[in-house]
Amino acid sequence: MDAGRADRQLRLIAEAVEVSEAVGVPLWLRGGWAMDFFLGEITRDHGDIDWFARAGDARALADELLRRGHRPVPGSPPDLQLDFVKDGLESSFTLVDRDATGAVVVAGGPWAGAPWPEGMLDAGPGRIGDLRCAVVSPRAQIEIKRMTPVWDPSRPRRPKDAEDIARLEAALRLRCGAPADSRSSGSRQAGDRCR
Repeated sequence: MDAGRADRQLRLIAEAVEVSEAVGVPLWLRGGWAMDFFLGEITRDHGDIDWFARAGDARALADELLRRGHRPVPGSPPDLQLDFVKDGLESSFTLVDRDATGAVVVAGGPWAGAPWPEGMLDAGPGRIGDLRCAVVSPRAQIEIKRMTPVWDPSRPRRPKDAEDIARLEAALRLRCGAPADSRSSGSRQAGDRCR
């Protein structure tokens, strides 16, 4: 594991949390870093830092990141995702919206309006050391990692996805004493750390 790279990524995560607080824009870690913040430890190298942000906050978020020296990276449709690089490290902000029922949905691009997993943004904070950050719920992380190859066949499941699913399921079994299968319904409240 590249400890220097992980430390630099943690500094960027801390900076994103500062941006979130400074401009009143909620952010949620997703992907491998969300798993690590849920587990409370760094489990592997991470190629980038993935976030969710509300589509309505995209301009304020982008303006503050630019002000702090992040450079935009072209590629993704801007109504779907904002990509930035700083100090050679990439951060991606996938945009979400809410539909008429209040469910979290894809904000733009070819899948605009498609639902994300229920309760995805309700997990609360995770932490590594003293750094706390809102994360995608572990059950939603599992569902996303399981379903991505189904939703988008051009993105097959990678070995690290299977490893992440196993880690998250094991942690949920230990913490919650309940089935970790994202398809099961539990009696826990939406904000419960076990969701």
